[in-house]
Amino acid sequence: MNFLTLLFLVFIGLISPLNSYAQNTKNTILIAQDKPTNLFDLLFGNQQETKKRTPTRRVQTVPRKATPKASLPTIPSIEKSPTATRLMVIGDSLAVDLSKALERFYVDDPNLVIIGQGVGSSGFVRDDFFDWDKALSDAVANDSFDIAVVMMGINDKQNLLVDGKSETALSEKWKNAYSARLNGFLAQFRAANKPVIWLGLPPMASPKYSASMMQISSLQRSAVFSSGAEFIDIYERFTDENGKYSSRGPDINGQNLVMRKSDGIHFSKAGSDKLAFYINLSMKHFYRGGAISITISDPLFGTDALRLNRPPFQGLDQIRMLEVAGAVTPLNSLMPRADQLINTGSGILSLKGVELQSLMSAPVGRADAFGVGIDLNGALEEKNN
Repeated sequence: MNFLTLLFLVFIGLISPLNSYAQNTKNTILIAQDKPTNLFDLLFGNQQETKKRTPTRRVQTVPRKATPKASLPTIPSIEKSPTATRLMVIGDSLAVDLSKALERFYVDDPNLVIIGQGVGSSGFVRDDFFDWDKALSDAVANDSFDIAVVMMGINDKQNLLVDGKSETALSEKWKNAYSARLNGFLAQFRAANKPVIWLGLPPMASPKYSASMMQISSLQRSAVFSSGAEFIDIYERFTDENGKYSSRGPDINGQNLVMRKSDGIHFSKAGSDKLAFYINLSMKHFYRGGAISITISDPLFGTDALRLNRPPFQGLDQIRMLEVAGAVTPLNSLMPRADQLINTGSGILSLKGVELQSLMSAPVGRADAFGVGIDLNGALEEKNN
């Protein structure tokens, strides 16, 4: 008897009792069908009945909730002078860290209180999430601040709805619409006669994202200049010697520390403190220990160069010519004497008139020779002979 014959007899032996059981049972057809009818079903179960008995899983669809609108943070109670100047810090998550740094910077100044009003994930594009125009309008109407510091834009690289159509970020139409929103926002400060200091955006770790932020910061800078407000360009303050993003850099004491957080976007505590230092320098134009002034501070006031002819400051309603020429906001202390602004020497700047003889005696090649100077080498040879 070979192996195949033995396997066949085993199969017949198994199938016969099962068939007999199915024929003799008096139970219902449903129960009979549940019983194994062949070797395959005996070993693995009745697959058809298993499928029938397996309940169908129903997937319930939960309606997607709309993104809730953000709200301004609650203003904490801080013990300061009742007449303290109120510095309101507004913007996105960069402004949240910045307000904390300003609190540390002015902690010992009883005449200046920081009002942190930063809203994470906000910006000028998604006004359905948070409307900064309305928030500023309410703040102006309630007279809840004296000076404002603005820093935002890291969430603005997204499509903008223009006339019912979604415009791609940084396209020409997008830039025009974005600039219009900036101008409308800044116009509220001008109408309320409230000083504003605007911080530009820093470099980012991602080169592509950093390039986008540079474009957005450039649009902000143009709008701020047009409104006559203060703009602090911080880009180069957070780059390496090659002008690229750097997570480290000198702090306000000159120590090389980590300036940025690990995400390559936000500032560390040391980096935020450095921003507060820059803001304090710009604040000197407005804040004078409990009082504010929107009069433009003249860096040459009180010096012997005050009477010289210079490009004029044109007030808060026009672009200041000196800023357009390149002097945006000085990041060092103002010097008391005009000669210190021009050179590092200690000599006194002479304002005497220029004599014609000195022009004639100037050596050839010097700027004041006017082509009629003397030849010093020739004069020396003559003297030696």
